[in-house]
Parts: sequence; C-alpha cells; structure tokens
Amino acid sequence: MALSALDIYKLLPKTNCKKCGSPTCLAFALRLLAKKASLEECPDVSEEARRALAQASEPPIRTLVVGPENKRVELGGEIVLFRHEKTFYHHTAIAISVSDNLSETQLKERLAKIKAIKFERVGQQLGINLVALSNESKDVRKFSQVAKTCVSETGLGIILISDNSSCLEGAVKETQPVKPIIYAAGESNLDKLLGLAQTHNLALVLKSENLEATLKISEQVIGKGYKDLILDVSAGNSSQALQNLTILRRLSIIKNFRPAGFPVICFTHAKDKNLEVLEAATYTAKYASIAVVNFIDLESHLSLLTLRQNIYTDPQKPVTVEPKLYEIGSPGKDSPLLVTTNFSLTFYTVSPEIEHSKVPAYLLIADTEGMSVLTAWAAEKFTAETIAKAMKAVNVETKLNHKKIIIPGYVAVLSGKLEDESGWQVVVGPKEASGIPKFLKQLVLV
Repeated sequence: MALSALDIYKLLPKTNCKKCGSPTCLAFALRLLAKKASLEECPDVSEEARRALAQASEPPIRTLVVGPENKRVELGGEIVLFRHEKTFYHHTAIAISVSDNLSETQLKERLAKIKAIKFERVGQQLGINLVALSNESKDVRKFSQVAKTCVSETGLGIILISDNSSCLEGAVKETQPVKPIIYAAGESNLDKLLGLAQTHNLALVLKSENLEATLKISEQVIGKGYKDLILDVSAGNSSQALQNLTILRRLSIIKNFRPAGFPVICFTHAKDKNLEVLEAATYTAKYASIAVVNFIDLESHLSLLTLRQNIYTDPQKPVTVEPKLYEIGSPGKDSPLLVTTNFSLTFYTVSPEIEHSKVPAYLLIADTEGMSVLTAWAAEKFTAETIAKAMKAVNVETKLNHKKIIIPGYVAVLSGKLEDESGWQVVVGPKEASGIPKFLKQLVLV
C-alpha cells in the first residue's frame, strides 16, 4: 500500500533543519509524496528509513536508458499527466521498422534512409532514435547478422523483435554493448526472456492479449525482482491503444500502481501513410515512450518530429540561444550591427534572413530570459539598458568603424533612450524578419 505524507514524515529525522530546501520535514514529506523531491535531498535520513521510503521516493514511471552511449535514449521518468502541470522530460523515441527478410540491397537502402532523417530546428537536432528489427525469416544466423548491420550502419539503438528465444539470444550477443531492447515476453516465454534480460541487463518488453493480462505479467516480473520493463499497449486500432496509454498513465501517476509504472511502446497499424503519421502523432502526444512506424519519407518525419519537439519543450523554460555577438557571413569593420533577443525562434528567424540578404553583418543577442521581442519589451527585459549592457559585454565598439545599431521596428520607442545609454546612433529596422534582406541591401551606414 502506498505511504501517506504522515507515514513518510514519521520516517524522516523530524529536525526541520531545512538542509533539503523545505521549511519543515512535513513539507519535505509532502514534496516527496508528490514526486517533487528526491530522498537524496535529505542528508540525515537513516538507512532503515531510506529502505522503507524507497517505494515512496521512486518516480511513478521508471526511467530506462537504452541504445549506444553516444546516442542513448531515455524512456519514461514522467511525473505528471499534463505538460502544463510541470513538464514532460523524455520525448517519445521514434523507431522505424526493418525486416530481416529484406535483400542486402533493400536493407542497406532502408538503413541509409533512416540515417538520413535528420533536421535542425531552432538549434536542436531532430532525428530517428531506434531501429525495430523483426525476425520474419525465423533464421537465427540471419537475424543476428542483420541486427549487427542495423547497429553498425545507423549507429542507433535497436529493438529485437522475435518469438524465438534462440534468435533473440544470438542477436543480443551481436549488438552488445548497444543495450538492445528485447521484444516481447508473454505468458509462454516469460522465464526464458526474463533470464536473457537479467543476464545482459537489458530492457524487456511485456505483451499479452490485453492490458489487464499485460499488467498481471508486469506484477509477476516485479515480484521476481526485475524492473527494467517496457509495456506494449498496442491494439488493433489507435482508439483502443490511446485508451490503454491513458489508463496506464493515470494508474501510475494518480494511483501509484507499480505494475503500470513503466515506459510504453506502441506500433502503428494504419495502411495509409497519412493515417499512419496521424496515428504516430497520437501516440507521441499521449503517452508513448516509443512509437514504432513503417513510413520513412523525410516530409512525414519532419512533421512528426516537429510535433514531438513542441510537446516536449518545457513550457516554463523557453528555448534560448547564447547571448553574444554572432558573425553572419564574414563581417568587417564597416558591416551593419543588428540586435534582437535570445529567444531561439527569434534568432533562427532573423539570422537566415540576414544570410539571405548576402550582406555580412553582426547580430547582437541580448539576454531577455528567452522572451521574444515584444514580450521582452513589455516585461522590461528588452530595454535600452539591456541592449547597452550587451554591447559593452562584447566590446562591440572594437569591432566596427561606425557607431550605428539597428533595432527591431516593433521597439522603435527605445531609440532615444538607447542613444543616451550607449552613445550610438540608433537605426530602426523592419518590424518583421522578412523585411531584413531588402532593408540591409538599401542601408547606408556612412
């Protein structure tokens, strides 16, 4: 039975020392119960209490790490139902299916396409996380060889899908130390696959005919002391899969039901590509840890990965770029100087337009705590003082022969005060980034 806040409090030192950052031990107990604190934050807790509190201090959904060290994927570890309550931590890993029945040419082509799915958006690299290899050949040697090829050609982690424990064992040996995921253990093969997972310390997927049966197997495995589990909640249709995903998240977060508290995997089933993309998007939004898809074209994955990025960006922490002076092109002493905020989307909107103008320029990024131009100005984060301070921080006067700075048109009101603060002449630029190329081409600095 789950511990109450009072139960947790009774096991704490009860000294109210504040070393954990909470005003009292009771307050810390409440934070611990809500999964907003870690037991490690209390330096004085006894070993006996630590053992007793282990269950209460565990995150409601276990965190697993899979894949190679340089491209490792973290699964699970979520603590809320809705992103706005706090944030989502570990984004849905996208896996693309591969069959070991493909010819050598077909296999190389598919793996090359998987490797080529890479995008940069607002400074973040987006791409595929895993390969899901199916043992359709039923051949032990072939499955092992193809698994090895998948890992070596893509550099990604791998899900090994087979109903033959010998095939899985051979493929595991060929793909170490990548930490493959073993798929999937049910009532009939649980002991064999659990033994394989325990021997190599690997994540094991559990799957049965329905969610209730899968949870019973999960409870069995927990009872045997193994917790590196992933639950398959795929169903014959996306509606049922979504219902399963929601039930599991509510059971783990609200009810603290341990057999449900593991990362989850879903396979898409739609035959039409556009419907499959929508199905994968559904699982990404709620609440799959891994979504396995068949489509492989760049356009579809761009839309899916962009959606994933938006969902898993912390709503309380805007994506920012480093406040500093950026050189665009090869600017010199007579090049223009523009200034804007450190909101990532603003930077990655403005900088391409400067590049498009073919006019080498300096772009000064002021620290506005990740706010866009108008938001930062309204919050008094993008002010004459802020800009002048940023100019001094990078010694901008040593870079240029002139003393003119271009500000966004939306904050033209800052002109007079910025001139007073900096001693520079202020030039009001266009309001929209799209107007920058024409503006720079027509600009006369001297």
